[in-house]
Amino acid sequence: MGVTVSCPRCAAQVRPPDLMHSDWRCDNCGDVSPFHVAEHIGPEILDSVRLRVAPTVDHMPLWCPWPLPPGWMVTGVGWAGDERSGVRATALSCSGPDPLGGGPADLVLIAEQPGVGLGTRFAGIPGIDPGHLITQALGECDRGGHAGPHAKIRVGGHPTPLWCVKSPEDRSAYVSEAKGMWLYAVAWPASAGYFLAEHVVLHDLSDGVPPELVYGAPSPYLHGKA
Repeated sequence: MGVTVSCPRCAAQVRPPDLMHSDWRCDNCGDVSPFHVAEHIGPEILDSVRLRVAPTVDHMPLWCPWPLPPGWMVTGVGWAGDERSGVRATALSCSGPDPLGGGPADLVLIAEQPGVGLGTRFAGIPGIDPGHLITQALGECDRGGHAGPHAKIRVGGHPTPLWCVKSPEDRSAYVSEAKGMWLYAVAWPASAGYFLAEHVVLHDLSDGVPPELVYGAPSPYLHGKA
């Protein structure tokens, strides 16, 4: 399986461990959990990533909307981590028609442990973790602003609120927590965030892959455009 490897926080090249350093390193960000993206996607590639994710002590989830809306396909998979630390984050991309505009749309779902910084990179927001942004959103609710979460989905069988955070104009970004880890849902273009208002259910592919899952051409956002 061919993979590309980059910094989870800034997408720059990373250097592997050597005699002087035990961690992967980015010249911009220091020690990081390298982000691996499979160059293609299909049943065999997805199974190989599932086998890599499954042994993690914390049961790192690999989230996928299921069932997928009509016309939507799985278009990429990636993970952050190394042989020493294990998998610390997963990413899965889906592509299909924009629920509002009708053109092409992409959605990247990320599950990550604190301190990785992969989700904030894709969301285009500052920092490594989004906790301060969720706190800010909750504070706006308390001050009489938006009366609750911006979206509600089911994740692993549980109702889960999503909070929309300020991101670049070309995308919409939502954050939450699920299974004790950060959950990010980032959509391009921004209007595609409406996808999350359509009774979305996220299934953990590390528990099993639906045989009806459909695969498409690799997402440009998972492969460096974001």
